[in-house]
Amino acid sequence: MDVEDCARVHAEYALMHDRPTETNHPVKTLFLAWQDADKTRAWFPIGRLDADLPNSRYQFLYTHGAEIAHKKSGLEPLDAFPDFESVYQSAELFPLFKNRVMTPVRGDFAEYLRQLDLDPNADPLEILAVTGGTRQTDSLEVFPKIHRNPDGGFQCKFLLHGWRHVNEAAQGRLATLQAGEPLVVAIELNNPVSGLALQLETSNYHMIGWTPRYLVNDLVKAIAASPSDISAKLVQVNPAPAPSKQRYIVCLQGHWPDDYEPMSGEEYQPVSATNRLAPHLNSEA
Repeated sequence: MDVEDCARVHAEYALMHDRPTETNHPVKTLFLAWQDADKTRAWFPIGRLDADLPNSRYQFLYTHGAEIAHKKSGLEPLDAFPDFESVYQSAELFPLFKNRVMTPVRGDFAEYLRQLDLDPNADPLEILAVTGGTRQTDSLEVFPKIHRNPDGGFQCKFLLHGWRHVNEAAQGRLATLQAGEPLVVAIELNNPVSGLALQLETSNYHMIGWTPRYLVNDLVKAIAASPSDISAKLVQVNPAPAPSKQRYIVCLQGHWPDDYEPMSGEEYQPVSATNRLAPHLNSEA
């Protein structure tokens, strides 16, 4: 991945998660995941947020991942969305998501966006797509739908996960990392937490962290089909006193196998048969 590629990812990040509605306005899509923190520690995609920002229309519905989590781990509907089968619509971003983004009136909001490698005019969905919107008070996390580009390619940008848990030698290498350095993506088959995982390594083979879990299943298929097409690059380093979880931002790109649509498994399909904001997404998601 060259500098031009990552510059395009930076400049067009908001467009990666867009799909046009029937009125040709872009719909941005985020998924909501829940962790069974008390028992298995497993994560499940449980819901989908679609946002038609130009028309101020937001929609949330549960996916079949919520039903799977209910059967396996006892998940009950969230207080904000109390019925698994309902379609929730609003003219404003639902509080469950809005409260996971720093308010723009804060004096350090511009620095917050800079640390996330986002445009000064980034909207809340773009912010959540990078940060995940995690909070210490619940077991929820937000992640973006990764799309298939017309040429079969994809791009994504994310915070490096787990870097504080790597060995001492890797910690030393992390301290010298510079924006622009290429990274290697490697499959890990025996991760003690998740089993299957994707590691990120430096060019001299220091394992420095992991990709977000939501990328793993789809990226493994892309790597198996065309390993030479997967590439990653460190795009930003935020030294202390920036929050540790925002220390390193990675850009990753590659190509999907022919006729492969990412994030299209049963767990991503809507529970409700009616997707009123973007009905065509029922067949794409």
